[in-house]
Amino acid sequence: MKHCFYNETVGFFYNNSRKELSAHWRPKDVLVVALGLAVSAVVLLTNLLVIAAVATNRRFHYPIYYLLANLAAADLFAGVAYMFLMFHTGPRTAQLSLKTWFIRQSLLDTSLTASVVNLLAIAVERHRTVLTMQLHSEMSAQRVVGLIFSIWAAALLLGLIPSYGWHCLCSLESCSRMAPLYSRSYLTFWAVSNLAVFLIMVLVYGHIFLYVRRRMARMARHTGAHPRHRDTVLALVKTVTIVLGAFVVCWTPGQVVLLLDGLGCQSCDVLAVEKYVLLLAEINSLINAIVYSWRDNEMRSTFRRLLCFPCLRNSKYAAPERGLGSHNGHFTVDSSI
Repeated sequence: MKHCFYNETVGFFYNNSRKELSAHWRPKDVLVVALGLAVSAVVLLTNLLVIAAVATNRRFHYPIYYLLANLAAADLFAGVAYMFLMFHTGPRTAQLSLKTWFIRQSLLDTSLTASVVNLLAIAVERHRTVLTMQLHSEMSAQRVVGLIFSIWAAALLLGLIPSYGWHCLCSLESCSRMAPLYSRSYLTFWAVSNLAVFLIMVLVYGHIFLYVRRRMARMARHTGAHPRHRDTVLALVKTVTIVLGAFVVCWTPGQVVLLLDGLGCQSCDVLAVEKYVLLLAEINSLINAIVYSWRDNEMRSTFRRLLCFPCLRNSKYAAPERGLGSHNGHFTVDSSI
């Protein structure tokens, strides 16, 4: 019968995994916390702005924008999770109870899973609409709500699994080095699952681009093709792909490091890059909001209106509402996202 160490301290497991626990604040600890809190604060503000823009502008009341707002919510949650980590790291780690340590890690795991699953949902939504050359899918509000609920249910399930059994409190030899209370098998499962989802999304968007390129070539040979609708669909695919690309670039290093730790690579110095790959992953939550404002004129205009309440009467910011045009039954919203 296995002996479990539920009454031991966090320091006990860190010593078991040979992961250093600092007893005092070192310059690099202060630097990491300062940068982390600064990035988290900007992440919270920018993603709140994206959510507010989608909520207040009726032109964004379509499934793709609801999913993008949900991605912003996942990024917002990532900012909260990373800020919680910054307040419970460094010398404070040794003072944490096992429950608080699991909460700290579960917040990070849940936010990442929510982002991954949400990006997969966006990829599938774009695949369905682009292949029919529509700007917006005909998904009902009930189905969108159900999809968003499923995304968060999956994120919570995968984020909470270690707290409810998939840990190493009863098997010290299976503890990882980066997360000394987690089982290496869980890190392997989590990293492989996320990398597999990344690959699926790359394949989906690759198929979309090949289809759009062939379709645009055929449409260009017909005078009846509507250039505005064609440009809007293509710009939308580009923007979402940029979001996907930034996510893969920012998160893949961390997933690879987790996989190496999960596989028990003894020659890999995963602890040397741990904080850097985590900070890189957090920066992705800021990149998404920047991409929205850079690629979408309507979103950028909405941001300005939200940030300049006293200027609403100024013609510089209060642009007249343009109607929702339509061509052959397709909306042609003045948006390049």
